Amino acid sequence: MNIQWFPGHMTKAIRMMKENIKLVNAVVYVLDARAIKSSVNPTFDEIIGDKPILYVVSKIDLVEKSDLDKWKNYFENNKLNYVFIDSTNNANGKLVVNKLNSILSDITLKFKEKGVNKTLRAMVIGIPNCGKSTLINCICKSKRAVTGDKAGVTKGKQWVKVSDGLELLDTPGTLCPAFDNQTIAENIAFIGSINEDILDISDLCLALIDRLSNLCPELLCSRYKLEEIQDTPLKTYELIAKKRGFLIRGGDYDYERCARAVVDDFRKQKIGKIMLDLPEV
Repeated sequence: MNIQWFPGHMTKAIRMMKENIKLVNAVVYVLDARAIKSSVNPTFDEIIGDKPILYVVSKIDLVEKSDLDKWKNYFENNKLNYVFIDSTNNANGKLVVNKLNSILSDITLKFKEKGVNKTLRAMVIGIPNCGKSTLINCICKSKRAVTGDKAGVTKGKQWVKVSDGLELLDTPGTLCPAFDNQTIAENIAFIGSINEDILDISDLCLALIDRLSNLCPELLCSRYKLEEIQDTPLKTYELIAKKRGFLIRGGDYDYERCARAVVDDFRKQKIGKIMLDLPEV
């Protein structure tokens, strides 16, 4: 399976970000806790330039705290500004605003000394379905940005006023124009950041079973009542289909139905709270 997805609106989004970066004081970079490393888009580096960055790791309720602690150490050791949040908890929005104000305190102080009340602006960026719009709504404690549990919901820029002193620019979720690393492509496909219309769901399931068989075989066996992982991902796939009764007339495996169930189970944490990539030691 070779995954590539870069629709036309992403080209426009990159252009829009480049045009608007000069209007903001900082960047809020949203990363999905299930695939933090894979959520990083190298295309953003040139756009961000030397703007201060606040990394917001969202959806932390979907992974184990022990794995998050490893990333916390990574951010601390590399002296990066970060916040870990569950974006569905409105109380976490204040954490992001406070951290952003702290990062930009020098700018605020400089303008206050001149007698000017400066409105701070930040651009919110990330890959599709990483939680950007949900974060903005969390900060505002109301539905200001359009959200959805699929890739490609936000198609254009949206300025959102948080307070008299802060505005956020929500941008469309954007990927790299091409994936050189298919492991990263698979990771973001697993978490729903790639439009499934361009994916073969059976191939995606096979890749997911292969990944989970190596990453957390005990969780996979527990969920589908397997005595052990089979010697090939395909055999494990077929055993899951048999165990779950995903069969068609004649006793053949209903691969598509099984695939959708396994992928859905992963995304809803029915297999477990699984983090797909950890920081390099």
